[in-house]
Order: sequence, then C-alpha cells, then structure tokens
Amino acid sequence: MTVLTESRNIETGTERDVLLSVRDATVAFGESVILDKLSLDVYRGEILGFVGASGSGKSVLLRTILGLVRKQGGTIRLLGQDLDKASDEQRMRVDMRQGVLFQHGALFSALTVLENIQVPMREYLDLPRKLMDELALLKLELVGLPPDAAPKFPSELSGGMIKRAALARALALDPDIVFLDEPTSGLDPIGAAEFDELVGKLRDTMGLTVYMVTHDLDSLLTACDRIAVLGGKRVLVEGTVDDMLKCDDPWVKAYFRGKRARQIDRSARG
Repeated sequence: MTVLTESRNIETGTERDVLLSVRDATVAFGESVILDKLSLDVYRGEILGFVGASGSGKSVLLRTILGLVRKQGGTIRLLGQDLDKASDEQRMRVDMRQGVLFQHGALFSALTVLENIQVPMREYLDLPRKLMDELALLKLELVGLPPDAAPKFPSELSGGMIKRAALARALALDPDIVFLDEPTSGLDPIGAAEFDELVGKLRDTMGLTVYMVTHDLDSLLTACDRIAVLGGKRVLVEGTVDDMLKCDDPWVKAYFRGKRARQIDRSARG
C-alpha cells in the first residue's frame, strides 16, 4: 500500500495529494551540472505547465523522473513510491500508472496506430487480442481519432493525428498521471488549441494529473492550472499566470510580459 504525501493549501486550509514530489534533485553530465537541488510538487488532478529557456533542463528533469537519466542527489517520489527504494515489482506498478507522450509523438514507424496503442498493454498485461483491439479503439475514440486511423502507419498521419495517437498510447493503461513533452509543438494554432482543450477534457473526465513541458504561451494560459518556471538549475517561481506576471526575475518578465505575451497579459489582468 502506498501513502501519498499531503501538502496544505494555505489559502483554503485544505490538504492536497502530492502525486509527484521532487526534492533536492541534482543531475550532472560530467562536470556540467544541469539541475542543482531542484524541488517541485505536482498535485492530484492539476495540469502543471513546466517552462524554461531552451537548454535549461526541462527535458532532463522529465527524463530523470521517468528513470531515463540518473541523478546524483535528491529524492523523487511518484505515486507515493520513493523511486530509489522501489523494488522491480513496485517500479513496474508505478510505470503502469503513468503515461508518457514524448516530443514529436515517438510512435513506432513499423507499427500501425492500433498496434502502437497496444504496446503498453502487451508489455504489462496478458490480454486476448480481441480485447486489446477493443480497448485500443476506445482510446482512439477518446482522443478524437476516427476508427479508420487504426490500421494506418505513422507516416500516413498528419502532425496533429500523430500527437493524438501518441496520447492514446499514453492513456492505454488508464494512468493516474501523464507526462506530456511539448505536446503542441509543430501544430498550427487551431490544432494546438484543440489539443489543449482535449487535455483539459481528459483531465476532467478521467481524473488525470498532467505534467506538461511546454513553450506554448497559449497552453500555459488556457490549459494549465499552475506553472513552474525552471531557471538557474532550480524552480525559479511557481503559481498562476498572475504570479508569473508579478515575478521580477528578468527571464520570467521577458517571457510572460514581453511582446509575444501580450495576450496573456491582457487576459490575466482581465
């Protein structure tokens, strides 16, 4: 049995479940320190937007959380489990409760859309082929793709369809938390807005928690409940868009109050 960390919301006095807790995480490649004692919490049911300058370490932190990059210090607790102390069985249980959409989708080119969605099912479950087909088709419908997309290969899909197919794969095992790495990159404004809306609907209908690495200002405004900014190898500031607009850090000011952020500034100020 796992026990989730709780954090008190000062404004409401209520307790919030922490699904992901990073404490003093340090990651270095040789002599180059990328993350230095970084700490961050992600709460149950929220969509957290994680933003920072190019090369600041956003993807490094994500890959560290997923166990793809080794850290030199600190702790990471995901779904109540200290990942450093987890047995193989415990780690597998955590893996089954999380979904990942990598940048550009990362679909297997030799597999059809249906087969791509079934990859997590084949890895972790022992299900009849017919049942896997039915479940994969349900996931397709969930992300707004038609049934005739199922037999297609990734090379036959548009950029938006690839993102949706990859999201369907991330949802294959009905996870508690999904990690999205630049989910709207490469999409036109309409496609990006539709994807943001889809993520919000899935959060509400499935009770998902979403960790979204993004550069998209519109996503931060319309889809995210809270924002965390990475800078100087740590989290500089976290909170709402209003909190970002009040921050005096030069990079945060340039990002959220610069010329390309006028829409956010107007919307946040009402």
